[in-house]
Amino acid sequence: MTTATVPRPAGTPRRSRLATVLGRQPLGIAFAAPYAIFLAAVFAYPLGLAVWISFHDYFFTAPGASVDRPFVGFDNYATVLSDPDVRRSFYNVGVFLVINVPLTVVLSLLLANALNAPIRGRTFFRSSFYVPYITASVACVAVWLFLFSQDGMVNQVLGPLAPDPSWLVNSTLAMPFIAVFVTWKQLGLYILLYLAALQSVPKELYESSSVDGASRWQQLRNVTIPGVRPATTLVVILATITGANMFTEPYLLTNGGGPDGASASPVLVMYQKGIEQGNPDVASAIGVLLVGVVLAISLTNRWLLERD
Repeated sequence: MTTATVPRPAGTPRRSRLATVLGRQPLGIAFAAPYAIFLAAVFAYPLGLAVWISFHDYFFTAPGASVDRPFVGFDNYATVLSDPDVRRSFYNVGVFLVINVPLTVVLSLLLANALNAPIRGRTFFRSSFYVPYITASVACVAVWLFLFSQDGMVNQVLGPLAPDPSWLVNSTLAMPFIAVFVTWKQLGLYILLYLAALQSVPKELYESSSVDGASRWQQLRNVTIPGVRPATTLVVILATITGANMFTEPYLLTNGGGPDGASASPVLVMYQKGIEQGNPDVASAIGVLLVGVVLAISLTNRWLLERD
């Protein structure tokens, strides 16, 4: 029994195998290839190496030395999950995200909506909010240390109302303080994303809702928020990833995650375990767990925000 061959329509060019592999736009593949190689070299390879290290008894050696690194299965993960410092760091970053992500979304959306209106000095205000984002973290931390240290300007203004212990050495306030700092520093980026999204919301919707007697709040709730939903998804995912991977803020603001680990982040604990204590296998296990947790949170947020 033979299979009939469907004739090719007249005038249809015959596709080569190379065109089938590269697609209809091989030039696009060529332009995207350098960035794909960059992602593979900077992200994919280190992640794969971290996964491999986390399943082996790995330790640092002299360059060129050949040593045995036996497979240990899930021993490193068992060590990580039983470590109170690691569990505390994941709890800390959970507190951070609960404060930082909603605060970032609300403030950036409200400020972007205000800065999208034809107000006087709009360019100046847009630039002012963006300046902290492009400023070096060390410089911003120095300013906040000057303001919120034990004898800083804020405590001098508050007087007897100042918290005791102070902001940076208070086990209850340290992580919320870092969350507020990161929100302030990163706000300019998310305002920019919302400003770009607001340009795609049809102005006719605002005009028709205004004719129907809708207030500013009703326009924000029924027109603006649904119109920028894709941007909200992006802001939530970026804020989650950025917050879960923070290192500089607790390292500098609270002198390495103090007091007593109350502001330590998983990435900071990875640094302490892997570099300071010489246990890169345990640090890799922390990193792999962190990637899994952040991926699960990001996918959940995307599903919640994009569902009808």
